[in-house]
Amino acid sequence: MEINYNLEQLDEVAQQIIKNLKTKTLLFHGDMGAGKTTLIKALIKALGSHDEVSSPTFSIVNEYELKDDKIYHFDLYRIKEAEEAYNFGIEDYLDSGYWNLIEWPDVIKDLLPNEFDTLSIDIKEDNNRLLILK
Repeated sequence: MEINYNLEQLDEVAQQIIKNLKTKTLLFHGDMGAGKTTLIKALIKALGSHDEVSSPTFSIVNEYELKDDKIYHFDLYRIKEAEEAYNFGIEDYLDSGYWNLIEWPDVIKDLLPNEFDTLSIDIKEDNNRLLILK
């Protein structure tokens, strides 16, 4: 699925993404500043969380509450090797059955479950974005 969008359309885009997901593990790809965290904020809101969403750049993982579920939001930009992910218990998060939204997932590609959804974001002209969901 491909979606061209601008920032004013984020809430609609989040709803479209949720309707087309096959799993609760989402991998986010895109250059620095492409809007991964901004999109994740919209997704967390669309899933029903009322928590304040912030980037987990320094904490590595943030947890958000849903009525009967949880969301784990990872920013693995600062992780250089899979061993660091093991050190904070990445496998427990991935095996939890909860939502896992992962920015910069390449460092843990060998630890990922067999099934996941991939979202790639590219910045286009006029600050629009192209999202590809696989």
